[in-house]
Amino acid sequence: QVQLVESGGGLVQPGGSLRLSCAASGIMFSVFAMGWYRQAPGKQRELVARISSTYTTNYADSVKGRFTISRDNAKRTVYLQMDSLTPEDTASYYCNMAEIYWGKGTLVTVSS
Repeated sequence: QVQLVESGGGLVQPGGSLRLSCAASGIMFSVFAMGWYRQAPGKQRELVARISSTYTTNYADSVKGRFTISRDNAKRTVYLQMDSLTPEDTASYYCNMAEIYWGKGTLVTVSS
């Protein structure tokens, strides 16, 4: 039984930073790729960043150079460091494991 719990969302001003965390339980964490997706109201969910079991990373073009995904297998946690945030980053951010398991999301609002 896999559970993914996101935290770290909130309100931040443009240009600010947030770090999201996703704590996983119920499965052998280190074996699986992890990802962060986001969905703005009325929009499709999109992949933001992904990190494989071998620490290979991929990013959406819109966040390259601003966001960094990382994982700590000992803590069974994946992180998304978000810098230089813009209002276009406003969305609910969802943690994903192996493209089949999902967290409930954490809301990020970028506004002045």
